[in-house]
Amino acid sequence: MNPALPTTLAQMKAKVIWRDLTGLSRIEGLIECLHPLPWLGTSWMLAASGYWPLALPFSFMFFLTALRLNHEAIHHNLGFTARGHRVVLHALSALMSGSNNAVAANHLHHHRHVMTEDDLEGKCGKLRWYQVLAYGPRFPVEMHINAWTNGGPAVRQRMAVDAMLNGAMLLLFALTGWFWLGYHLLIVMIAQCLTAFFAVWITHRGCADDMLFARTQRSKLINFASYNMLFHLEHHLFPAVPVKRLPIIAARLDAAWPALPQTARPVVAWPRQTPLPKP
Repeated sequence: MNPALPTTLAQMKAKVIWRDLTGLSRIEGLIECLHPLPWLGTSWMLAASGYWPLALPFSFMFFLTALRLNHEAIHHNLGFTARGHRVVLHALSALMSGSNNAVAANHLHHHRHVMTEDDLEGKCGKLRWYQVLAYGPRFPVEMHINAWTNGGPAVRQRMAVDAMLNGAMLLLFALTGWFWLGYHLLIVMIAQCLTAFFAVWITHRGCADDMLFARTQRSKLINFASYNMLFHLEHHLFPAVPVKRLPIIAARLDAAWPALPQTARPVVAWPRQTPLPKP
């Protein structure tokens, strides 16, 4: 066994200081809530002006940043109260379609049972790329059914609120006929059908039988463009660390285990993984 590599996840985590990175202030949490808004506003403005093809990349970036914010709210990493995090999930449910409280129930289960037979979210990582694209439209449906069936009364109550918010958005479009709103609702529904690919498969593919059950990324450019959402191994190891601080955790992991960047599987294979500078 190469002594430069850990033999267990517990051994890997034991060499890394991380508790100083948990917990955002409320101001930092509010700043996190602002990330999706410029992308959302620009996509709406372009769609309202008739330039909906130009709006598409802004809609993609809105959904990416909304996923990041949703992720932080699920793990209570925004520095808010429990109720405050639920408010964020409800607001995002209205803007992203579907129930992010259902996503939360499945995602927390995913963390507890990652890549096992009981992991509904993670099963996408075991499929081929074309299989997961074909499965994509079923993925959010199965996630909602599973959360409703197994999540308990509190989850069902929150999902019901999300459903009412989704209905309100559809009713608003029906009453007004605003093109930009119809465009937005269609795009986020398509995005929901692609989350199995972009939110799960790319970060877990080929890792089902590996101790390192998630992928990570070391390209500064790719991490900047993806809002640090591709430090997925680090997120699974330290879910209480906010996404904005995952590059620090990644650098500490690389310092503790110098062979890790070449051992861990990258989300994007190019450029070659290299250790991050020590924090």
